[in-house]
Amino acid sequence: MQHDAHAHHQHHGSHADHAHHGGDHAAAGGATWAMAAKATLHCLTGCAIGEVLGMIIGTALGWGNAPTMALAIVLAFFFGYSLTLWAVKRAGLGLKAAIGVALAADTLSITVMEIVDNGVLLLVPGAMDAHLSDGLFWGALAFAFLVAFLVTTPVNKWLIGRGKGHAVVHQYHH
Repeated sequence: MQHDAHAHHQHHGSHADHAHHGGDHAAAGGATWAMAAKATLHCLTGCAIGEVLGMIIGTALGWGNAPTMALAIVLAFFFGYSLTLWAVKRAGLGLKAAIGVALAADTLSITVMEIVDNGVLLLVPGAMDAHLSDGLFWGALAFAFLVAFLVTTPVNKWLIGRGKGHAVVHQYHH
């Protein structure tokens, strides 16, 4: 991100005040791998919360694989968007604007993550039939999240480098 993009942050004085960003600002508006990894971890956190909760609910209700996976995906989007919504609301944005920022920041990232991690789960033999108490369930899920992280990080780097994705959220960090 260019320094000029932060002109509305007059109260910061300098980017030294942004120590919590880990010094990962890229020169000339580009995106660093550290920025992309942080954005992807943020996305992965919401997705993981939603997916695990969806799987727990679906299993507890005795649902089959398809409705359980559908619920997990819906909840992954819900929690992914909610984390961003919470962050930008804390920064002072109104609800309508915060929803717009969350949708702009996370939609492609969550979509890619969900396609990849659910695709991996479908490909791991026995993963879809494993129960929550099985090591295969948790191992396959961890592997699926790792693969999704590795595939989604370059997507987020590309988005941030073009001022999209989590670059939209960054302007609201205080």
